[in-house]
Amino acid sequence: MAGVSRKPDRDRSMEFKGFLNDLKDWDDLLKDKDEKLKGHARRNKKPNPGIIDGYKEPPRKIYSSNLNDEALPDAASEKELGNEYFKQKRFLEAIECYSRSIALSPTSVAFANRAMAYLKLRRFEEAENDCTEALNLDDRYVKAYSRRATARKELGKLKASLEDADFAVRLDPNTQELRKQYSEIKALYEKEVANRKSGALKEASKESQRADGLQVESKIIQDDYLISNRVHNAAASSHKSSVVKNERVQHKHELKASLHDVASRAASRAVASAAKNITSPKSAYEFEVSWRALSDDSAQAQLLKMIPPYTLPQIFKNALSAPILVDIIKCIGTFFKEDTELAISLLDNMVKVPRFDMIIMCLSAKDHSEVQQVWEEIFSTRYIPVAHTEALARLRPKYCYREQQEKN
Repeated sequence: MAGVSRKPDRDRSMEFKGFLNDLKDWDDLLKDKDEKLKGHARRNKKPNPGIIDGYKEPPRKIYSSNLNDEALPDAASEKELGNEYFKQKRFLEAIECYSRSIALSPTSVAFANRAMAYLKLRRFEEAENDCTEALNLDDRYVKAYSRRATARKELGKLKASLEDADFAVRLDPNTQELRKQYSEIKALYEKEVANRKSGALKEASKESQRADGLQVESKIIQDDYLISNRVHNAAASSHKSSVVKNERVQHKHELKASLHDVASRAASRAVASAAKNITSPKSAYEFEVSWRALSDDSAQAQLLKMIPPYTLPQIFKNALSAPILVDIIKCIGTFFKEDTELAISLLDNMVKVPRFDMIIMCLSAKDHSEVQQVWEEIFSTRYIPVAHTEALARLRPKYCYREQQEKN
């Protein structure tokens, strides 16, 4: 029995050795084929693709994954390096770093930081331009408004400087430094305006004298002649001095009235000229500056009419204020009857401005009363097409929020 059991084991052992020999032969065959393939590839090697018609391309720079961040600068690291140079008062080096940061990835902060370095070097025009670029990227960036106000003040652009300082204060009313800046620029601007008015009155006086000089002079000579005759004829009268005095006082009043008339005509021409120079605003800041510069209702209406209604949400973004909203509603009322379709389109798109609902909810009682009064007296007229009536009925709850709350 023992001999019978060992025979199969011996057979299996022989079979296993044969299997190992077959595997070894197969491995040797594969190695041989691999060597043959490599030799064939070397014989048929293609020309270097970097050499074309005898011209060798410059080697391409390949960055290793082992390089650290300093070897591969980015916008953020360049800006931070610029900040370090600025702290050390190395403003030129800081400007170079900020410039590289802007080239890699322009941001409002990098532009505003470079503007601050320019201010330190008294390069005010470049500082103003950089602040403008910063505000093009972020029109609510307070530091950019403040720094541009400083640059414009130094450039003598006091009105524009005051507008920037005012907008900065309204965006961040709790910062004392901004309030101080606004007060200083306001004082300078008011002084300039006072000097300008004084000069304007003098110029108006000169213009009046040039325009009416001969006529006035002739009238004075004629009046003096008549007065002299009257004095001569009334030489015996005890009222001689009184007559002369009254005649001269009356003449001075007439001349003063003439000067006021010339000044009034000059002011009217200035208002008309300002209306012609109105341009369509691209931001809330530009709109408010233009709006406040136009004290005439018709000029403000012209400004609103030139703005495509669908652009209002993009213009105001998150910078719409309650006083401006109330002013816009009242202004739309002035041309509602003559251009109803445009007026409704403006009202409809104002609703789409971010934070509109919040602004309406937070209106003071006085402002809400004015809005509702405009709606009752102008926007609720009976003589408008049905389509417009439906649109106004849809918009009324959005503008007359408190009225809606009372109904509910």
